[in-house]
Amino acid sequence: MNRETFGAIDIGSNAIRLLIDYVEQYEDQRTEYKKAAFVRVPVRLGDDVFLRGHIGNDRAEALCDAMQGFAALLRAYGVRDYRACATSAMREAANSRDILERVRLRSGITVETISGEEEAETIFAAGGLKERLDPAKSYLYVDVGGGSTEIVVYALGRKQAAESFRLGTVRILSGATDPAEWKRFEEWLVRMAEAYRPTVIIGSGGNINKVHKLLEKRSREAIRAKELTALYERLRSLNVVQRMEQFYLNQSRAEVIVPALGIFTDVTRLCRIGTIDVPRQGLADGIIRQLYRQYNLPYR
Repeated sequence: MNRETFGAIDIGSNAIRLLIDYVEQYEDQRTEYKKAAFVRVPVRLGDDVFLRGHIGNDRAEALCDAMQGFAALLRAYGVRDYRACATSAMREAANSRDILERVRLRSGITVETISGEEEAETIFAAGGLKERLDPAKSYLYVDVGGGSTEIVVYALGRKQAAESFRLGTVRILSGATDPAEWKRFEEWLVRMAEAYRPTVIIGSGGNINKVHKLLEKRSREAIRAKELTALYERLRSLNVVQRMEQFYLNQSRAEVIVPALGIFTDVTRLCRIGTIDVPRQGLADGIIRQLYRQYNLPYR
């Protein structure tokens, strides 16, 4: 067996995440990804960016502190390589260059800001999902983040369309969404439903992953749209403290889970889809798989 260690950092609008995986390759060509460490720090960059257009000093300091800690963990685990990516909030922050240079000087980590389309592609590739698609079916891949929602249409075994919408959980909570963007979102989904008639949603993001756990689903068991809607109605009838107490959620998750489920229920309603598959893979998982493939390590 060969074992290599890779790391990935995901700087999102709602939190910053570090994932370190052991990647094990066996003589029969099997490859297994085993989690060595996962750290999530709730630095909500989107609260600054979506209201004021830039990242304030307090959150910049929190980001730098977290990245210094991540750098230490990457060294401690002896990773062969790592990649750090920032998404929606950093894409929109007017001072993103200054912030990322500050991060580099403090932590030694160079961060790439990636597009919404690259973000979606990386997550979708994380669990080998493309290889598992049925060419006879049409799918909607939906990733709901803190700042944006990425949607990709897969039909006839390949990508047919993709779009990024400035509709994310932190943006919604901040009251920073544009009614015109909601209209664009709804009209685009209706067009895609008419053109490709998708029957399955592939759901991505921390909130749909949490819902999968709350509904006590087995690893590859799908969520039914009716179950999703019922849970959404229950959660939004509660305040944040009640969600924390009744569903054992941390405060950050208790705040963002309702707007996330609102987006997912909109997609099921507009496209008349009754099934949501949840592979429970994220951007960091996809980054590590990309790194491993780049090295193309032979068995030895």
